[in-house]
Formats: sequence, C-alpha cells, structure tokens
Amino acid sequence: MPVVLKASVRTEFGKGASRRIRREDKLPGVVYGHGEDPIHLELDYHDTFLAVRGNANALLSIDVAGEEHLVIVKDVQRNPLSRLIEHIDFLRVKKGEKVDVELPVIVEGEPAGDAMATLEMLQVLAKASATAIPESIIVNVDGLEDGQHVTVADLDLPADVEVELDPEAVVVVVAVPAMETAAEDGEEEGEAEAAE
Repeated sequence: MPVVLKASVRTEFGKGASRRIRREDKLPGVVYGHGEDPIHLELDYHDTFLAVRGNANALLSIDVAGEEHLVIVKDVQRNPLSRLIEHIDFLRVKKGEKVDVELPVIVEGEPAGDAMATLEMLQVLAKASATAIPESIIVNVDGLEDGQHVTVADLDLPADVEVELDPEAVVVVVAVPAMETAAEDGEEEGEAEAAE
C-alpha cells in the first residue's frame, strides 16, 4: 500500500506565495499527467519529506479533498545551500502501468585482492510497473578481479523491470587503483637504484 499524503489545493502562485507556504511548514507541489489538468498543491513538509526520503521513485497516494491520486515522485527541487525541499512534482500513474524511472545502482561485495569497484553509471534508466518500482539495482562484485566489469546485460533485474540501454554499456569497473600501481613501481625503482 502506498503512503497517503493529505494535500490541499494551492490558490496562490509565485515566489512570495511559495515562501509563505514554506514558512508555514508546508511544501508547494504539483500533480500532472494522463492528459488531466495539473493540480497545484500544498502538502505537509515533514510528512512529505519522510515519504520521499531515500526513495527517489516513491509511490504515493495524494488525498486532495477526499479524492485520491496515485502518483510517483517525478522531481524534487532542493535549496542548493540548505538542501531543504522547496518544491515537488508528482506524476499520475495507474495500477499495472509501466513508467520510466531512474534506479540508483548500489554495489555490494568485495572484489578480489586490491581491486576496487567503480560505478560508471550511478543510475539506470528503466521501465517498471508503477506499483512495483524497485528502490535500486544491486550489483554484486564479490570476487571480481582487476580488469573485469559489469555491463547492462549482466544486471540481475527484478521481475517486470526492463532496461532499454545498450547491453554492452559498462555499469561497474573493477580495477586496482592506479596510484597503488604507480607507488609500487616507484618503490621498485628506488630499490633498484639503492642496489646499484
């Protein structure tokens, strides 16, 4: 079941109105999509923050005067300094409908030896059922060795999730950091010079 957020229709617009809303611990937002008119909203800041925290594709139900709208978070605008949410956009969805979402890539496990895993793609653009959007794509790098990599084709995707990226596109690279290699070379040269 999606989290239900209560909202009221916003009647004032512009920067002054938005600042006034935020001073009252409310958050301006908008619901759009499916060819219907957008609904400009005021939401409780704290409840909304908790509902979207850590889940960029949160599925929610917005209750506006008793009418519920099934939505996913489409855009969160934050203050660049305070990082507080200033505005939020929601996209209307329907059960069973597939939507485009950006899923964060999370690396698990330890590569072999001194190798480290580096993300080449922080997010993967995917199509998923609106009511079953995974929070992330997990990539296990356990035991992978220097020079190995994980491509889009290698991803272990949840059921009903499709990725339309190039299957050969690299998501994670496993390599021994260059600084370690350079330092070892330098030590060997130093030892050779000392031996002469």
